[in-house]
Amino acid sequence: MPPRAPSVADLTPNAAAVAKFRERRFGLFVHWGLYAAAARGEWVRHVERTTDDDYQQYSDNFDPDLYDPQSWADQAANEGMRYSVITTKHHDGFCLYDSALQQSEAHIRHCGTDHARCGRQLAGCRR
Repeated sequence: MPPRAPSVADLTPNAAAVAKFRERRFGLFVHWGLYAAAARGEWVRHVERTTDDDYQQYSDNFDPDLYDPQSWADQAANEGMRYSVITTKHHDGFCLYDSALQQSEAHIRHCGTDHARCGRQLAGCRR
């Protein structure tokens, strides 16, 4: 049986979650992906009408070697940030994880094992 896509109820925040978000007020939003390698803005694929084959080079070579989630979390905390959000799937089709819901033929191939990368971000924030 294929995985079920989230319903509206799954995505609707409860009152306690909304109250916690409002109380924390200031946080870090991490949004990076393949478009960073192109270095022409996050809408580069759309604006330049890049094909899947041409855009795939960025996925094949995606290696954020300077990624240091503990440092990012420490800096965020030092600035008074009280939460962190990381975008794991982008409008260009790039994913930082494997997913059975991903339409692999219609989207740029994922980064595969980046569950570990996202997990390091979570661990850095929890310390």
